[in-house]
Amino acid sequence: MTIGAFWHFLIASVACHVLIGLEWKISFVFAAITVVTGPTVIVPLLRSVRPTAKVSNVLRWEGIVIDPLGALLVVMVYEFMVVDVQSDALGHSMAVFFKLVCVGSVLGGLGGWLLGIILRRHWLPEYLHNLATLAMVIGLFSLSNLIEHESGLLAVTVMGIWLANMPRVQVQDILNFKENLSVLFISALFIVLAARVDLNDLKSLGLPILALLAIIQFVSRPVGVFFSTLKSSLSWNERALLAWIAPRGIVAAAISALFAIKLTEDGIEEASYLVPLTFSVIIGTVVWQSLTSRWVAGWLGVSEPEPKGFLMIGANPVARAIAGLLTQYDYRVLLVDTNWEHIRASRMEGFEVFYGNPISEYADRKLDLVGLGRMLAISPQRDLSVLATWRYRHEFGRNNIFSLQTLEEVSSSEKHQVAEDRKGQVLFDENITYSSLLKKINSGAQIKKTKLSEAFTFADLKEKHGDEYLPLFAVDPQERMHIFVKGGQLDPGPGWSILALTIPEPALPESKPSNS
Repeated sequence: MTIGAFWHFLIASVACHVLIGLEWKISFVFAAITVVTGPTVIVPLLRSVRPTAKVSNVLRWEGIVIDPLGALLVVMVYEFMVVDVQSDALGHSMAVFFKLVCVGSVLGGLGGWLLGIILRRHWLPEYLHNLATLAMVIGLFSLSNLIEHESGLLAVTVMGIWLANMPRVQVQDILNFKENLSVLFISALFIVLAARVDLNDLKSLGLPILALLAIIQFVSRPVGVFFSTLKSSLSWNERALLAWIAPRGIVAAAISALFAIKLTEDGIEEASYLVPLTFSVIIGTVVWQSLTSRWVAGWLGVSEPEPKGFLMIGANPVARAIAGLLTQYDYRVLLVDTNWEHIRASRMEGFEVFYGNPISEYADRKLDLVGLGRMLAISPQRDLSVLATWRYRHEFGRNNIFSLQTLEEVSSSEKHQVAEDRKGQVLFDENITYSSLLKKINSGAQIKKTKLSEAFTFADLKEKHGDEYLPLFAVDPQERMHIFVKGGQLDPGPGWSILALTIPEPALPESKPSNS
């Protein structure tokens, strides 16, 4: 936030002045604008790259905090330019910065505390939480800007940080609402701001803009990361990935458009280059880093494994039988249960386990979901399966949540059944329950693998074994695991392997030798 921003500001200013030929004032403004990265571009990139938690946390926090600080830096540079005829221009700029930080921080903290109290004490009905939060954000932004110009962005950022760290305040619904607004508003805003870019201005920049992009990507960012992370616990490869990822986003675009207008009104002609220059950096960093960051993270060995493993709610015999099958295909499987005997038996069989309630706060802090992409609720407790399904739908997505029916669910009337969207996809078949699977396993049923071909299709396989044949999983030729579900459209073809529960045929009695 400080050392890294300083080095980027210094290097980018010199590069802009030397390569593009702009006067120092505009070069300083450009460097201040491109300090920011922003969560709007960082978060989607991190979802694709999947770096380790340490790198991800640094990049997320940098994107959140550097946005308002970068905006304040632009204000300082602008104020310095406006009063540079005075003898105390630097003192004036520092005074402006101090007032911006004080007003934004105080109002943001008070706003976050007040909204947290309102939500915690339920002074508003739940259906108004999203709209009330939006109204408070807009109101606080306007009030802060009214008291001290350009302090609103810092105020709402501090408000969000404060609110997110208040205990016993539920903000998940607000976060979902914010995500929807972000996609809608930011997409529209990018189009509006990009409409200000004159293609002739982009063409006039020519090859020097590519050199400037190279300096920002390969010089200013690595130098800033190097000096920022001295004596830190980050490894060299983690620092290298931090030096590679720094895309610019909507805040840089918005600030460039705003100050281009202000500086043009002040009679600075070269201010018209701010918008095309900034959009060139945005497009260049986003495109380049989106195409290369995932490969770089894998090459450096700081990316999380592909999330294809399974979180399994339950460590009972049925869950252990399915987990044993999945581990044969090198899938990470984590069994979670509150029954110590089930946990002990799972450990004896060599499975990775978590002893505790999967929907507890302890699980929120301690449960390691790295590499897990799907959840299987294999539990005789219907309520636990439903709650776990509701809890983890955000991490895995509704299409990757599966649950095994219980006897209570199948035998109860409609008014006692759980809604379909509350229990995820039903595993295997509509008539299969935890009890029926346990009975089959206890009676000696085994999971067998059968490979399909042109001559022996999936229909032939089911006809051969009859009603006792229960397909569980299918493995395609690329070794991807697919799950059979109720009402599913899975249609395995030649080259696929079917993993199914079958009851072995009884052995024929041995014939006794005759006495004659």
